[in-house]
Amino acid sequence: MIRFDAVSKKYPDGTVAVDELSLTAPSGQITVLVGPSGCGKTTSLRMVNRMIEPTSGTITIDDRDVTSVPATELRRGIGYVIQHAGLFPHRTVADNVATVPLLTGMSRREARARAVELLERVGLPAAFAKRYPAQLSGGQQQRVGVARALAADPPVMLMDEPFSAVDPVVRDQLQREFLRLQEELQKTILFVTHDIDEAIRLGDRIAVMAVGGRLAQLAAPAELLAMPADPFVADFVGRDRGYRALGFVSAEVAADPEPSVRLGSTVRAARGVADGDWVLVVDDAGAPQGWLDLARRDRDDDVVTPSMLNLGGTLAPAGGTLRQTLDSALSSPSGRGVVVDDEGRVVGSVRAAQVLEHVSEAMRPPTEAVAPPGGPA
Repeated sequence: MIRFDAVSKKYPDGTVAVDELSLTAPSGQITVLVGPSGCGKTTSLRMVNRMIEPTSGTITIDDRDVTSVPATELRRGIGYVIQHAGLFPHRTVADNVATVPLLTGMSRREARARAVELLERVGLPAAFAKRYPAQLSGGQQQRVGVARALAADPPVMLMDEPFSAVDPVVRDQLQREFLRLQEELQKTILFVTHDIDEAIRLGDRIAVMAVGGRLAQLAAPAELLAMPADPFVADFVGRDRGYRALGFVSAEVAADPEPSVRLGSTVRAARGVADGDWVLVVDDAGAPQGWLDLARRDRDDDVVTPSMLNLGGTLAPAGGTLRQTLDSALSSPSGRGVVVDDEGRVVGSVRAAQVLEHVSEAMRPPTEAVAPPGGPA
């Protein structure tokens, strides 16, 4: 557990970076600091490992004041991941990951074995161990950065916008991998981001900070979206927070069976199963490959190939959220969102109108029972 108790950081020129910050980051959870530039997010994070010393107040980790421990010793027990990974360019990937274990007394053989194990855990093949950072993509470098932070098995991790320097596709992959790791490892994580969507996706608790280093609100994601504390929080979270809130409502929309054809079928066969101008095309395992627009196909004897397919539309997991299900329907070229099971196989499809009926029901406030005339309900 990380606890801030009335922590402030004031500079000699009078600038207040953090103002009387009090919050608790519970053990085994992800607490996200989010807010606009200049609100003290990174300063707060770096005060935990004493890269910045607070002006006043107390920071404790598991009830131990961080100032009671030599800074170098403190930092060896805290994983730290930054925006551009911060890898040593002249060291191999394995040597980068093994840095802290070697400093803590682990033998070189054990440290390298630990490095290879962690590379595989963060989704990189063991063959990457001998490469240098310059030989990796940005996303791969960030995975190495996470592996290095985990190398000494620290109970606490500090993450300063670790995924913001990569493209949206890689960022999504890293976020999913990060959540998978956290479910397995249960670290106490303090995570900084300026992206409210990332905060909502990753955080168990979200601390919204205002310019001047003031804590505006600390809440679980669903509570933050439903009940922002003041106009600043409401504006920062965004006017579409109602749509974001659907990400916390389980979808109970029954998917209709979706006619489909296999890759390699003829257009004539596709017309035979289609309900309208669109038909879903799947592979041999039943995983969706895209939509075929029959209205644009003149020759019925053409064989359906990947180049003929419209790949638009997200996939909604069966048992997912209303936001996922609605997005799949709204983004689909056919107007039908594809629902898949845990193995990625097609379960069926849903239309936006079906989902919106469930949205209306889910968002309806509970009604109080009214006693009928002449007696109690």
